Amino acid sequence: MASATPSATKVDPITLSVVRGILETTQREMTLSLEKTARSSVFNLAHDYSTALFNARPEMILQGQDIPIHLGSLIPAMKVVAGYFEGDIHEGDLLIHNDPAWGGSHAIDTCFYKPVFYKGKLKYWTVCKGHLTDIGGPVPAGYNPNAKEIYAECLRIPPVKIWDRGQPRKDVLNFIFTNMRARRDQEGDFNALIGACQVGERALIGMLDKYGEDVVDACIDTLLDMAEKQMRNLISTVPDGTYEGSAIVEDAGHGFGDMTITAKVTIKADTCHIEISSPPQIPYFINSYEGNSYSGVYLGLMMFAQLPPPYNEGLYRCISVNMGPKGTLCNAQEPAPHMNCTTTPMETLTDAVRLAFEKAVPSKVSASWGHANGLNIAGWDKRHDEEYVTMVLATIISGAGATPSQDGWHACGPECCFGALTSGDVELLEYSYPIIIHRYGLMTDSGGAGKFRGGSGTAWEVEPLNDDMTFITFGEGRRIPAVGAAGASSTMIDEKVGRLELVEGDHSETIRENVIKVIKPGDRITNMNPGGGGYGDPMDRAVEKVIWDIKNGLVSVKGAEQDYGIIITDPEKLTVDMAATETLRATRRAVAAK
Repeated sequence: MASATPSATKVDPITLSVVRGILETTQREMTLSLEKTARSSVFNLAHDYSTALFNARPEMILQGQDIPIHLGSLIPAMKVVAGYFEGDIHEGDLLIHNDPAWGGSHAIDTCFYKPVFYKGKLKYWTVCKGHLTDIGGPVPAGYNPNAKEIYAECLRIPPVKIWDRGQPRKDVLNFIFTNMRARRDQEGDFNALIGACQVGERALIGMLDKYGEDVVDACIDTLLDMAEKQMRNLISTVPDGTYEGSAIVEDAGHGFGDMTITAKVTIKADTCHIEISSPPQIPYFINSYEGNSYSGVYLGLMMFAQLPPPYNEGLYRCISVNMGPKGTLCNAQEPAPHMNCTTTPMETLTDAVRLAFEKAVPSKVSASWGHANGLNIAGWDKRHDEEYVTMVLATIISGAGATPSQDGWHACGPECCFGALTSGDVELLEYSYPIIIHRYGLMTDSGGAGKFRGGSGTAWEVEPLNDDMTFITFGEGRRIPAVGAAGASSTMIDEKVGRLELVEGDHSETIRENVIKVIKPGDRITNMNPGGGGYGDPMDRAVEKVIWDIKNGLVSVKGAEQDYGIIITDPEKLTVDMAATETLRATRRAVAAK
């Protein structure tokens, strides 16, 4: 991308800092408004939403510290939407869209765009994006593993005005809500998204009133240029060359076999070109359209960059991306189904980019996170005599990858969300939906072994309260654990990956992901999410750290020996045979060195 147009107005560092602070505060107020006013638990408990600010060009001038998989796709989506309505954008308008073929991510994540005018001139856009609990289609919550085309998934919304010159378009809104389940929830979340855009609009106009257009424009251009310089300086520290990383998308029921995504990262001076190679798209809901794939690439890049916020589009001016030919898994085209794309294959795409950077600068890149495996639930709530549908975000909480200096965080995944999701209180989830949650906690031995251990994954067990419940499972990562870094490897693989266990009456079984089933009160479904990858040789992990992990339920006595080479002679007292431990560790190091 080209650099920002230089401003003729000079700004002093103090004013620049103040304007930057106002922009950050504006974005935070937008997210707080969403949290406090939204109706569904996906918003007010799990925080599955994002906010951003754009200038009129439109360039992203600030992205929130929200869901990474939302934010990268907002850059191409904003340009598509603004271009579609060019010449027909007015004060008081409000636009929405969710269609991946128009730059969106997956269609359940719906984008709201509010143009901000000042003295009759378009100056900014306030943008909110949120995961609605339903978006129409044959399957509650939109995740349809049986869909062969996008038309069998959901209501597609290309760019459309829902407010025109300050007046709500009731006909358009009614058309949308009529096609959605749990209408009251959808209307409440729509209003929260609209309100958050208005909160941002008021704050930006107040900033212009106080500091003037020229000063604010100059500050924003400077912030974009500063971000560009920051990224260029970082890229210039990487040796010139081409580095390649590959990661695998599991065959999670589609029958096409495991698929490989490859990223080639070419560094030249202070620029970076990323080229993606992926297999042909398939008639299954894991295809990613180009806009969504930008998020996966940018997340892999930022796992290397580790730059402090705030973030804006200037960071990506020295980055070019080729997603590969149309009609491929990471550059899908109509009519490819797509709804699971923000997790599968995005987390694999992120891993591929991360692994490429690991080859370039192995000391800077962390291990991969556990991949998402989740549940959507739907049914009739007899307590209130109304329909319910939601994604239970608590069910996709995996472990984070370890870093070159510390263990991975527990229960903060999946990778596509990078710690921005929250699972919500068990009591509030039970209050919101007719369910009984029997278990929610960390899984022993789930974190990848390494000098620094991967974060632990979680287990979530639920039972319908008083009526049948439909559940839809999605995700992958049931066979292949999170990829470690810098020599990390695990022995106890079954404990590192996720799985689903279903109990129906006296019958229990492990079921695969990406299925639709109906269960009754008394039946239970347990969803187990994988841990993050480890960093460094597990034989180098301090013995006292492993003992601490055992005491806190993160590692078992068996795991201490198999994953870390530590021989415990008394499981009750956790007595370690140091001589035997050193011998076993030395033997394993010798084998690994061959």
